[in-house]
Amino acid sequence: MAAAEPPGAERLSQLVSSGFAPLEAGLGGSAARCCWSFPLSQAENLLYQLQENFQALAERITLRMEEMGERISDLEKHVADLMVEAGIENTDDGLRH
Repeated sequence: MAAAEPPGAERLSQLVSSGFAPLEAGLGGSAARCCWSFPLSQAENLLYQLQENFQALAERITLRMEEMGERISDLEKHVADLMVEAGIENTDDGLRH
């Protein structure tokens, strides 16, 4: 399954290809490469959107990890129950809950 682009990725591409160009007037040499003609409000908005998207992603990952932990615990309990039914003695106390 292909990964979907994060929200705002298209807008970022548009900004980079259109108005995100170095200022060259009055600056020479390497200084021209480090300064950008990018409105501060747009940069702040983009940074805020990226921060929101990152926070949402972190929350989804945390939730998935918790769900996976619950599934692993359930699986360990089922394996332990099956081993008891089969009469197999378990030497790993971690499987018995």
